[in-house]
Amino acid sequence: MVLPVPLPDSGAARTVGDPLAWQVPEVAKTSTSDTGFRWPLAPIPPVLTLFLPPTQEYGPGHRGVDLGGAPQDAVLAANAGKVVYAGNLAGRGVVSVEHSGGLRTTYEPVTASVIAGSMVEAGEQIGVLERGHAKCAPASCLHWGAKIGGTYLDPTSLLAPLRIRLKPWDGLVDTQH
Repeated sequence: MVLPVPLPDSGAARTVGDPLAWQVPEVAKTSTSDTGFRWPLAPIPPVLTLFLPPTQEYGPGHRGVDLGGAPQDAVLAANAGKVVYAGNLAGRGVVSVEHSGGLRTTYEPVTASVIAGSMVEAGEQIGVLERGHAKCAPASCLHWGAKIGGTYLDPTSLLAPLRIRLKPWDGLVDTQH
């Protein structure tokens, strides 16, 4: 089963039971994109749960993506920035990095190897993946979130610009529809 790549504003989330079912778009298959952002796990991980923006401020949704990994995998900064939080929050290890333009990326559950106030480069290790994300048992996964101000973004949209390839056209027009 292959799922289509979601548009960042599609409003639809799909949970993928088989981590190999999700295919990474060709434009995002490098560790670093044209935007300077990179995947927070290496090698490029399977996406287990997609982004689903809430329809209202405190409404239900999935405010990030879950990436398949293993406990103790290195968690990497998606881009250069300042660590604004590194510690426990609601019983889970969390690291948040503020990037230029007010963008903030968040990673959890993570045992931090950085402290709040430190500067990090893209691809620099900021911690290790912990076991403990209930949706990913018995394996582990990294919840990766992104937001600007109060607006949540699909963090995978930071990786590379969406390139559209059109199918060849045979010149025939469908007049039935």
